Amino acid sequence: MKFLFVAFLGIHIPLIGILLFVLFSSYDISPTSILFFALIMTLLATIVTLLVLKELIKPISIASKSLDDYRNNRKLSVLPTEYTDEAGLLMCNIQESIYESESFINEKQDLIYMLSHDLKNFAGNPQGLAKLILSENPSESVKHLAELICESTNLQFRYIENFIKLLKEQDQVAKLNPEAKTVVFSNIVVFINEQVEQRLLDKNITMSLSLEIAEANLRIEEGLLVQVLVNLISNAIKFSYFDSEIKVRIYSEDSRLKISVADKGVGFDKTQIEELFKKFTKMSRLGTANELSTGIGLYLCKKIIERHKGTLTAASEGKNKGAEFKIEFEV
Repeated sequence: MKFLFVAFLGIHIPLIGILLFVLFSSYDISPTSILFFALIMTLLATIVTLLVLKELIKPISIASKSLDDYRNNRKLSVLPTEYTDEAGLLMCNIQESIYESESFINEKQDLIYMLSHDLKNFAGNPQGLAKLILSENPSESVKHLAELICESTNLQFRYIENFIKLLKEQDQVAKLNPEAKTVVFSNIVVFINEQVEQRLLDKNITMSLSLEIAEANLRIEEGLLVQVLVNLISNAIKFSYFDSEIKVRIYSEDSRLKISVADKGVGFDKTQIEELFKKFTKMSRLGTANELSTGIGLYLCKKIIERHKGTLTAASEGKNKGAEFKIEFEV
């Protein structure tokens, strides 16, 4: 109602001023004088209307910024509560909703961590009994069943650990939103090589790394970028055949930094691209050397990159025709 009232006054102030000027002026009024007076009154009315509307909109702007800060940075803002109109009620509701949401998120994570810990204890009981059976030199059939129990509980442990990792990574991604910093690619390449070297040797895969740009200003920490690249390269190794090659290229094109990881492995169908980046995806499968997949690696990579204002895409020409994953940032 306030906005409508201010708009109404802003429109009618010039008209009221002209009427008063014509009715009560003691001088002869020429058309030029009326036009000049109307222009002045219109200008004054516009300025006053804009100033009043700015003050009315101010609480809404503050509330909007608070929501953006929480959504983008998980930053809890303290909104003013001195307003008693509709805008004031809006800010109070937003303030309460933000704090309730944060409290709910923290309680949910604490509960899930506790539940995951208890699940590991429950899963460990059958494994302990199975190992006790194995220590008693049982028959081959009993030994086989005990080994199956151990293998099954190991898979449960791995699933629970990946689940906890997913929660921690999501929390880390949600809270990080650094300012743009200079990332020196020669530095991160060293860490990447150290972490994937043994995996490359195990399958006799060569990795060629083309470094066409020395550095770039990015809104992502070097450690997180290394984590994403190691994950993408490890994924390429997992689904590459023995004695094959992986190509990593870091370059600049069209004012964008691009990082591509391409392999000549099993690839995938184009219709499966969207499924690749889902958490605990149904496309989780064994690697070419029966390596296990967690089903959350690519999901986390995509979340991390997008959280830091970048994009992660996947492409393949089909099964057994290799795959390429590409990261892009504006620079």
